[in-house]
Amino acid sequence: MKKLIIVLTVLITTTVFAQNKNARASMEVDGVCLMCKTRIEKASLNTKGVKSAVWNVKTHELKLIFDERKTNLKTIQENILAVGHDTKEIKATDEAYATVHPCCRYRDRDIIDNHKGDEEDKKDDGHNH
Repeated sequence: MKKLIIVLTVLITTTVFAQNKNARASMEVDGVCLMCKTRIEKASLNTKGVKSAVWNVKTHELKLIFDERKTNLKTIQENILAVGHDTKEIKATDEAYATVHPCCRYRDRDIIDNHKGDEEDKKDDGHNH
């Protein structure tokens, strides 16, 4: 019994101190432009405990630094979904998606193709391969 109490105390202590105040993580978030970048980063940074949020327009990777004692990836993800952006794991509701600016409708193939023209020379012959 004494050994069990010692083991449980060590496990509880390890769990409490294992929470990192500068945890790093990344997740994939859908979007197409700099307005999306602003919205995604703002939703992340408005989550208590998030210290840094940088979303890459080309790769769709959101890099985060956050305090695990105050928040977690699920909470950050929920705030991103609430402003209308899908993550790799979960889609935003249709109601939330409807709130994004018309030029940010990343689920629309024409919008995606339109933004690709902004980033690169149009090498495509107009056919999807």
